[in-house]
Amino acid sequence: MHIFTNPNYNFLRWRWHAVALSWIVILAGLFTIYTKGLPQGIEFAGGTSVIMQFDQTPSVEAVRSALNANYPGGGQDAIVQTYGDPSLRQVMVRVPTVGAEQGASLNASAQNVENSLRKANLGNFTVVGTEIVGPSVGEELTQKGIWAFILSLVGILAYIAFRFEFSFAAGAVIATLHDVLVTFAFLAFFRYDLSLNVIAALLTVTGYSTNDTIVIFDRVRENMRKMRRESQNEVINLSINQTLGRTVITAGTALLSAIALFLFGGEVLHGFAFTMIVGILTGTYSSVFVAAAIVTFWRRTKPSKLSTAAPAAVTTSTTPARAAASRKSKSPRKARAS
Repeated sequence: MHIFTNPNYNFLRWRWHAVALSWIVILAGLFTIYTKGLPQGIEFAGGTSVIMQFDQTPSVEAVRSALNANYPGGGQDAIVQTYGDPSLRQVMVRVPTVGAEQGASLNASAQNVENSLRKANLGNFTVVGTEIVGPSVGEELTQKGIWAFILSLVGILAYIAFRFEFSFAAGAVIATLHDVLVTFAFLAFFRYDLSLNVIAALLTVTGYSTNDTIVIFDRVRENMRKMRRESQNEVINLSINQTLGRTVITAGTALLSAIALFLFGGEVLHGFAFTMIVGILTGTYSSVFVAAAIVTFWRRTKPSKLSTAAPAAVTTSTTPARAAASRKSKSPRKARAS
């Protein structure tokens, strides 16, 4: 399936504009996280989540007021939001802290939420789900999530450095870090919770972006061996154009799947699907612009294995030809002299 017919776009012309745009988004995201914080799910922050199904849909404000009036110590820190399909009339209440992590006291927060709403007479409801995570468990999950991401980056760096060369590995890892930072920025902009689903989506995006980058780098390596007289920018531009159809098809199908999850997957998958949508878009963008920019900068300042091997190959291949040409040019002179 051909989407483009002999594309010849000058992507590298806009690489520094793209890098500047990325810095603007990343810095804006870091500022948002610094001022407002990044919302954390109870998996990381620790807390209690209670999902209730009502006979008649109550307003979120009414539930919040009931918690403020009846929850022991006040429920100002509780997060109240509708949950799932609106026809199910479900409300989720999340309390960010729990009591002691032993025995029956582990369920105290969930019971207090239920009692507070029953005292307010908001109608009949049943508790359909409860999730409780203690602070120590949340801290352990945070550490494991960070280590999973760091080890994935180390593995990517080692693999690409072995298969290609270090300049390509640096470009791929920096592009991956770019994708994660941009995704975190959009999570902060739209106030999505950092949950295990979001971490899973981030790791998926890391693999997706790296795969897309490797496809382009493989074509770059192949063309550098064939086009030794062409400039570095021309070779990289040609390689991006040659893989452009594949990039658009892959990103398009993955993006449609993520959009379907976001629209029809329900409240539980909203964070995962949103992270996938942002990650697919920024991963495709970084493979074309950011990774290529890093490679061009690195190879301009440090000689590569391919570039140092090219002149020697040309010299050895042209020496016999020059010798033969010189012999032919000398032979007529000898004939005339005789």
